[in-house]
Amino acid sequence: MHPATFEPDASRASHWGSAITGHCLCGAVTITVEGDHDPRVGACHCRMCQRWSGGLFLCFTATATAVTVRGEVTRYRSSAFAERAFCPRCGSHLWFNDVDTGGEPPRYELMPGLFDAARNWPLRSEIYVDRAMASVHLLGEHRRKSRAEYEAENRFIEKDME
Repeated sequence: MHPATFEPDASRASHWGSAITGHCLCGAVTITVEGDHDPRVGACHCRMCQRWSGGLFLCFTATATAVTVRGEVTRYRSSAFAERAFCPRCGSHLWFNDVDTGGEPPRYELMPGLFDAARNWPLRSEIYVDRAMASVHLLGEHRRKSRAEYEAENRFIEKDME
């Protein structure tokens, strides 16, 4: 997953009056989003995300100031610019985020499956579509970018793992 993947869209972004709360499989980590977030899901099919998720990475974005995390979290620096977080007890994936935002406000790319409120959110965008596993093809109308298209627009990223 990469920082430009899920750029904010002010016309669709949400600032909900009530907080949404999610948790890992064992409940040791609780994440509350109270404030700006995009109630749409983005998908990534790059090899790194496939290895991390088992096939397909899904996330929604929230500004860091809107996110409160309770519980022990393990972070793994997966590339020169990003880290992935998970619960050290049950292994649930929690988020992906940039470690160097280049002056942009920090944000989380949270796993929607942690949040009951995200069950009905639509798919917003999909990248590395030409790298998707044969068993994972997403239907519907949403933005799609191939590996070449995405990497041409985001030259700062490391190339997708072969």
